Amino acid sequence: MTAPLTLYSYWRSTTSYRVRAALNLKGVPFETVPVDLLAGAQKDADYAEMNPGKGVPMLVLEDGSVLTQSLAILDYIEARWPEPALLPADPLARARVQAAAYTMAVDVHPVNNLRVVTHLGDAYGADTDGVMDWMRHWMIEGFTAFEALVQDDTPFAFGHAPDLADLCLVAQVYNAHRWGVDLTPFPKVQRIEAACLNVPAIAAAHPDQQPDAS
Repeated sequence: MTAPLTLYSYWRSTTSYRVRAALNLKGVPFETVPVDLLAGAQKDADYAEMNPGKGVPMLVLEDGSVLTQSLAILDYIEARWPEPALLPADPLARARVQAAAYTMAVDVHPVNNLRVVTHLGDAYGADTDGVMDWMRHWMIEGFTAFEALVQDDTPFAFGHAPDLADLCLVAQVYNAHRWGVDLTPFPKVQRIEAACLNVPAIAAAHPDQQPDAS
């Protein structure tokens, strides 16, 4: 019997959240192996040999092939299991969905992840208030841009079903709640989060539903 996919993830990781949601939406079974980022498990020699970036998520395929970087993993998932589609077929519509998705995944997430926050304290002496201001600043900037990129009249970012932009957003909004970002100025963001969490496949991917949640 072919072994299922194995997803190495951390429950609070926004990048892991978006990959879990995509697999769930497409009905792809997978096993979860928790990687405790706070304990430094991603730096263990065996893990680092498989994933030189020392992060999550990491997806191990049935044949043992290893995929890293959430956007690359999502691209693989979309190509291998195209239904339901997370990206439109039309090139212009596709580019617009990707632009909104990348606002979260490329502009906000890289400066809001654990290694950056840790370095702010270790190298530049940022205290708790400084770190909080840093995190909130980049999320607010990203949400402001996202609001301008998505549609006004649909439950999800670009229609009546979740797409890549929705998955990248709902994961980042989880982080925003953790860091106390006021979402009142972002009605579209709030609308899309609510629509996403009403989808069982996405709700099941929520950090609080993961085996390593604490």
